Amino acid sequence: MTVGTSTEQVASGGPVPASTLSGAKPRRRRALRLPRSPKIIIGLALLAFFVLLSVIGPLVAPYSPDQIFTNSPVPLPPSAAHWLGTTNLQQDVFSQLLVGGGDMLLVSFIAGVVATALSVVIGVTAGYLGGLADDLLSMLTNIFLVMPALPLLVILFGFLGKTGSNDLFLVGFIISITGWAWGARVLRAQTLSLRNRDYVDSARIIGERRSRIIFAEILPNLTPIVASSFLFTVLYAVGTYTAMAFLGLVNPNWSWGGMLYYAQGANAELTGYWWWYIPPGLAVALLGTSLALLNFGIDEFINPRLRAAGLTRRARGQRGNRTRRSQQFALTPVVRVAQAQGASAALPGTAAVLTGAAASAATLAAPTRGTTHVTGVKEGQS
Repeated sequence: MTVGTSTEQVASGGPVPASTLSGAKPRRRRALRLPRSPKIIIGLALLAFFVLLSVIGPLVAPYSPDQIFTNSPVPLPPSAAHWLGTTNLQQDVFSQLLVGGGDMLLVSFIAGVVATALSVVIGVTAGYLGGLADDLLSMLTNIFLVMPALPLLVILFGFLGKTGSNDLFLVGFIISITGWAWGARVLRAQTLSLRNRDYVDSARIIGERRSRIIFAEILPNLTPIVASSFLFTVLYAVGTYTAMAFLGLVNPNWSWGGMLYYAQGANAELTGYWWWYIPPGLAVALLGTSLALLNFGIDEFINPRLRAAGLTRRARGQRGNRTRRSQQFALTPVVRVAQAQGASAALPGTAAVLTGAAASAATLAAPTRGTTHVTGVKEGQS
C-alpha cells in the first residue's frame, strides 16, 4: 500500500491536499494582537495626531505664518478670520501653530535615534565585556549623568551662533549628547544579568564573535528597554528644544517654543493675550503626555511587578463580576416571622397558616444535613 503525500483527484476534477484526505486540520494563522492597555492606546492616538499635524499642517494652514494683516496696536482676539487670534505683529497664531510642530518632531526624533544608539553601544558593551572596559565606560556614563545639562546646552548653543542654530540635525545631535547616559546605565545593568545565561554561554563556547553575541543573542532580549529608552529620550528632546527656543538660543521662528518666546517678549501673559501662549503650551504638554503614556505602557510590559499587579487587578475584577452574577441566581426566600406573629395576634384564625408558611420557607432555606430550625416558632406549636 502506498501512502500519497501529494494531491489526489476527486470526482469534481479539482486537487485535494493529502492533509485534507487524512483528516488533519489546517493550521490557523496567529491573529495580530493589538495593545489593550489604555495608556498605550491613548498615547499612540495622540502621537499619531501630532505626526499627522506636522506633515499636513503647512499644507492646510490658512495663511503664511509671517504674513502681516491689518495694522493694529494690540493683538486681535480669536474671530472667524483668525481662529486663534493674532500676535502683536498681526500674524495668524493658528497658522504658526500648524507650521511649528514639524521642526520640534524632527529635532526630537534625531536626538532620540542618536542618543539611543549611543546608549546601546556604550551600555551593552560595558555590561558584556566587564573589567577595565566596564570601569572606563561606566565612569564616562556617570560623568554625563551628574553633568548639568541645561548650562552645558546653553554654552554649546552659544558657540553655534545664528547659522548653527538653524541646522536642525546639529541641534538634535547636541541635545542627544546630554540624553544618552540614563539609557546606557539601564542597559548595562540588564546586560550584566543576561551575559551569564545558558544561551550566551553556549554561543561563547562554540566560538561566536563578541559582536554577534551582543547583537544577535543579548540585544534582542533588550528590545522593550531600548524602546522605552528611545521614548524617554524623545520626550527629553521635546522639552529641551522647547526650552532652548523659549530662551532664544535656537532659531525661534515658527516653532512652539518660539511662539512662547515671542509671547513672553510681548508680556502676553500679563496683558491677557491668552490665545497667543496657551495653544503652543497646550500642544507641547499633549505631545509630552503621549510620549509619557507610551513609556508607562512599555514599562508595565517589561516590569514583572507592574505586569503582575495589572493581571491580578484584572483577574480580581473578573471574579467579582462572576460572583455578583452568580449571586443573582442564588437568592434564598426570607419570611419575616415577627410580622407573621403580629398578624396572628390580630387574627387568631390565620396563625396556623402563617406559621406553616414560615416553617416551609425555613425548611427550603436550611442545609441538607442537620436539624431544621425555624426562627420565631415555639417548640410547642405544631
